[in-house]
Amino acid sequence: MPTISVFYGIVIQMYWRDHNPPHFHAYYQGYEALISIDSGELIAGQMSPGPRRILKEWAIRHQPELLANWERCKIRLPLNTVRGADEE
Repeated sequence: MPTISVFYGIVIQMYWRDHNPPHFHAYYQGYEALISIDSGELIAGQMSPGPRRILKEWAIRHQPELLANWERCKIRLPLNTVRGADEE
């Protein structure tokens, strides 16, 4: 699964053959969560409150880039990296 961003120890990945709705996978200190690209909300899994807030804000700020990567996944193109929350 391609890693598209890493920040504050949070790893962001997208699967090539994933299901709708558009989302990404976030991993942090043993937690795994699926985060909606449209809303930044947790749609499956678990994440502690601090990282969850950071992920929501980051997803909303980078929504166009994340949606573009989602589309790239569907046609199996290489994914672009997305600037992390610690680089902004």
